[in-house]
Amino acid sequence: MPDLESTTESIRGKGKNVLGQPLETCGCEPMTGFYRTGCCDTGPEDLGVHTICCVVNEEFLRVSKLLGNDLSTPMPQYGFQGLKPGDRWCVCAARWLEVEQAGAGCPVVLEATHEATLAIVPFETLIRYAVIPETLH
Repeated sequence: MPDLESTTESIRGKGKNVLGQPLETCGCEPMTGFYRTGCCDTGPEDLGVHTICCVVNEEFLRVSKLLGNDLSTPMPQYGFQGLKPGDRWCVCAARWLEVEQAGAGCPVVLEATHEATLAIVPFETLIRYAVIPETLH
């Protein structure tokens, strides 16, 4: 049986971002991604398609909660501390689009957003919310 580290590396190594480049890390504090590797990689088990690396803000969190996807309330039973503005998180593509269509889209890190997103969210929409990772520090 392979160890967790080599499994994580093989998962991370397969992904490409929406720019056609190798998928970059989204965030490790808090640890994000469906596989909790810090990357917005996806696979057959990821029914929610957690592929958009976004930088959540107060408005996004508020509207997401109103639409039924509460990302700010801690759920310790799942090891989830709740998000706060400024956190980078791999969000379900359909949920991000739902919040964007409600007028509260948040910044997206294209380099860390998996190419599978493009089956759900048009590239032109992602571009409107694109941020350069260096500008986030």
